[in-house]
Amino acid sequence: MNTDDVLVFTTAASAGSLSEAARRLGLAPMVATRRLASLETALGVRLMHRTTRSLSLTAEGQTFLPFALALVENEEEAMARLRTEGKGAAGLLRVSVPVAFGLKLVAPLIPTLLAENQDLRISLELNDGLPDLVSAGIDLAIRIARLKDSSLVAQKLATNPRTLVAAPSYLGRQGVPIRIEDLMQHECLPMSGVTHWTFLTAGVETHVRLNSRFSSSSIEGCHATCLAGGGIALLSDWNVNDDLKAGRLVRIEIPDVEPETTAIWAVYPTTKLVLPKVRVFIASLRTALTSTRLDEPTV
Repeated sequence: MNTDDVLVFTTAASAGSLSEAARRLGLAPMVATRRLASLETALGVRLMHRTTRSLSLTAEGQTFLPFALALVENEEEAMARLRTEGKGAAGLLRVSVPVAFGLKLVAPLIPTLLAENQDLRISLELNDGLPDLVSAGIDLAIRIARLKDSSLVAQKLATNPRTLVAAPSYLGRQGVPIRIEDLMQHECLPMSGVTHWTFLTAGVETHVRLNSRFSSSSIEGCHATCLAGGGIALLSDWNVNDDLKAGRLVRIEIPDVEPETTAIWAVYPTTKLVLPKVRVFIASLRTALTSTRLDEPTV
């Protein structure tokens, strides 16, 4: 039984189609089909019902799937343990990151990662949601939030301080808020579905209700509208560093009050061995986060 054939089976089971499995594995669809057929021949059973539009496991396929997953994971772990650090990372790394964070901090890391790890391939998914890591075939997700799903394995990479910012043109028209209650009278620019911003006063949380006429499904929309003078946004420091230095945005500081700090998390779909390709990526990202510093005007 060929483990490459088994990998096609497990990937197809999570992806829901052979074509998607082929895409994730970097194979031609016909090759994926042949590998699955080869596995079924070796086992002497049909593992999947397949049509042009759908794919489902047979009873035999459902029985075999947990053993197939264990076989693939054990091979990956064995290869990872045999690979020396000097040989670098290898294989396809599928990473899911928030859109703004991916464009600002992750994408610039890719050329160096690929140059230093000749056997590594990276598929970068820009997504502000948190997909099902197993069904989507994601090796690693980076998320900036309070994590609620206790079934995920998460590693904190860094704190994520945030800042109230606005364009000088907006503050020139509407003035600068001096109390957090003043925000209720300003044009605030939240994410879709967000009705309150949370602040800390002497360690105690205060929730400020937003009377907003604007919201965006992406933080990039909030950022762009803020740059255009549309109102006040609550954005991560790494996202507004360049704008603050260039004077395109100004930090708004309210005495004795600071925005709630979130965290940047690496989220894994399993508690098993973290493969070298994941470790290399996280190490590079940690370095980038450490080197991010702010030096900007405030009001």
